[in-house]
Amino acid sequence: MGFPLQWCKWIRGILKSARSSALVNGSPTFEFGCEKGIRQGDPISPFLFIIVMEALSVLFRRAVHIGAFDGINLPNNGPIVSHLVFADDVMIFGEWSTFNFLNLKRILRVFHICSI
Repeated sequence: MGFPLQWCKWIRGILKSARSSALVNGSPTFEFGCEKGIRQGDPISPFLFIIVMEALSVLFRRAVHIGAFDGINLPNNGPIVSHLVFADDVMIFGEWSTFNFLNLKRILRVFHICSI
């Protein structure tokens, strides 16, 4: 998405440096590194979600543009809607067909591979 290299290093550092501990009978345990992602409630979570969902949006817009996914045509020459992104959810809209289902699986697989 064209972010500066330094900014990407900062985000990577945040993700790799996350540490947590658990409370057992009111006493904290030793700290351990978080294996995946960031901690719950981390202030940067919503921002990172928006960036990641922008990548998914690009995949859907491109799929609709090249005819690989049929979104819902709104009436009165309205736009074609293929997805909506909310605060922490994504809704996917499309024609009910085997073609759409197979390509939806492909889109989500590409998204998964890119986000590992």
